[in-house]
Amino acid sequence: MAQSSWPSPAHNSRAVTDVEYEKIAARFSDDGVDGSPSDAAVVAAGVGLNVTIRANVYASVRGHAWTSGTSAVTLAISANASGQTRTDRVVLRLDRSDWTVRAVVKTGAPGAGVPALTQSTGDTGVYEIPLAEVTVLNGAASVTVTRRELWVGSRVRACTSATRNPAPAIGEMCLETDTGLVRMWDGAAWVVIYRTAATASVDVTLSSWTATGSSVLERRGDVVVLRTAYFERKVSNLAAASDSRLPLLIPSTHRHPYLQMHEPVYLSGHRIGMVTLYPGNHERAGQLWLNTHPGVNVGQIVYTTTMTWAV
Repeated sequence: MAQSSWPSPAHNSRAVTDVEYEKIAARFSDDGVDGSPSDAAVVAAGVGLNVTIRANVYASVRGHAWTSGTSAVTLAISANASGQTRTDRVVLRLDRSDWTVRAVVKTGAPGAGVPALTQSTGDTGVYEIPLAEVTVLNGAASVTVTRRELWVGSRVRACTSATRNPAPAIGEMCLETDTGLVRMWDGAAWVVIYRTAATASVDVTLSSWTATGSSVLERRGDVVVLRTAYFERKVSNLAAASDSRLPLLIPSTHRHPYLQMHEPVYLSGHRIGMVTLYPGNHERAGQLWLNTHPGVNVGQIVYTTTMTWAV
């Protein structure tokens, strides 16, 4: 076949077929619903075994525009007498047999989880994008709907951590509005390429120590910085051979997965000790312990230290 391009006077007198239109329009706009996760749900549970699609929704599937129209659309859910829970999908489906896009229910197999999307990219077949999942219990007279809208986005797609594109292309990016993470699909996994900076107080209450001030954790990207408070010994003298937990706890999302952190600290009386911060795979995960020291009496202080690690 010789080279060609369209639309063009040299190509079929500027007439463009449905197949040719899809070839150029599929990347004009990403597949998905116009809007963002903060909008009202596109699909909601209706009365009985029905779901409703709200009015005035617009979407694009392979460059083909779709709207729900000016009134809500009702879709029937088939009964479930299988003895097991069934999960259906509500999808927008481009059907190349008549080149229409319609919202339809894709019925799942009882006990088999969510049915897979069909995304044929040739000149025939169907192409589907997700709108919602519908849980149908055995013998149910009503259904439960879980949001799964795929949003068009702004080239970097807005989503939540539960609604990333289930069929991404390599290099596709998304912003999770519930976590602040920017991710990219590398062909095998959604890798994190940016994290919103976060600051958190990590203080906890322990009877043996009192914190003067606050211990503050700040995370920028994959680097975490911890600045501890002063810790004053309150209950009984601590013998040199004894470990003691200090009053802070690192949140699970900010812990190193497997490395312990050791840092020297100053103690009252111009003395030196050592603290250990335990990683996510340890039984003391996220805890800070004083475990090398010459003894600490009631009223003596463990002074501020700063620790930095990657996650």
